Amino acid sequence: MNNIVINSVEALLFGSGRPMRLSEIKNIIGNSGLIIELSEIKKSINELEVRYEGTSLEIKEVASGFRLQIKEVHSKSLSLMWNEKAPRTSKALMETISIIAYKQPVTRGDIEDIRGITVSTRIIRSLLERNWIKVSGYKDVPGRPALYVTTKEFLNDLNLKNISELPELPTLKETEEEDLLSKAV
Repeated sequence: MNNIVINSVEALLFGSGRPMRLSEIKNIIGNSGLIIELSEIKKSINELEVRYEGTSLEIKEVASGFRLQIKEVHSKSLSLMWNEKAPRTSKALMETISIIAYKQPVTRGDIEDIRGITVSTRIIRSLLERNWIKVSGYKDVPGRPALYVTTKEFLNDLNLKNISELPELPTLKETEEEDLLSKAV
């Protein structure tokens, strides 16, 4: 494989600071005068994955494309460098995003039916501001409530390629057994 192509792909992934699609990489490299095929870019990414074995870096494919990132095992030591506080994720926010992720598209009323309590406007606004959810349309019922779905940014933040990679939900029977065990203890 041509080192110029591999190094160009590596430089783009390193410098972009965000996931990049193969077609986007092809266009950028093409604009610099080097004509390559998508298959060559994919081979370059595979070569980079091999190159980074045994290092602190990895190529990760997420919903928006490929990105160069630090391996998760190093996150604890890196977190000491940054004093920034991550936005708090309350239990209510986690329940809400979980319902949206697993049941999408859903309305606010659907979320409230599942949770059994009112969904705070603050939670929906927070998820919209993080760009974890978006309005995909409106339900054809009186009041025309918004239908919420998750975004690619949500998947990127969770290091997922698509929503089907979310863990399986426990079955009701497993949950009931856990409740019985916790009551017995």
